[in-house]
Amino acid sequence: MKLDQIDHNILRHLQEDARMTNADLAEKVGLSPTPCLRRLRRLESEGIIKGYHAELNREALGVNVTVIILVKLEKEDDQTLREFEAQIRKRPEVMECYLVTGKFDYFIRVVIPSLSAYEVFLSETILRMPKVATVESSFTLREVERKVVMPLPPNAGR
Repeated sequence: MKLDQIDHNILRHLQEDARMTNADLAEKVGLSPTPCLRRLRRLESEGIIKGYHAELNREALGVNVTVIILVKLEKEDDQTLREFEAQIRKRPEVMECYLVTGKFDYFIRVVIPSLSAYEVFLSETILRMPKVATVESSFTLREVERKVVMPLPPNAGR
């Protein structure tokens, strides 16, 4: 799907405030409401916009610990990868999981209420998964930067 500058403006404004009305969005991007809504629906139907979410304050909810987990499996065949990924998807603590290149197979970001809760998660989840060879955990000290706005290609829509 080819995106023009108006599409990019719609995406940029929605990433900043997904709760704005269609009328407000249309005004910001220089369209009347009906064509703006048509473009928005097209972006949704084409899968460019995957959904709308509320960003929660994890500290206010008592989920104060972020852990980066690196996992190496005993082998990397398709069946092993599928089984591991299926188990990871079931865990609500897992915010992100990436199959990566290098020394480890997976990079996982977990948010959890406490160190003791992490110990339980690690021992009852990760370490009990079949074919897990190595696990390294790093605890974050401070969030330096976390973006929720997706950068759009600089030449898009031109």
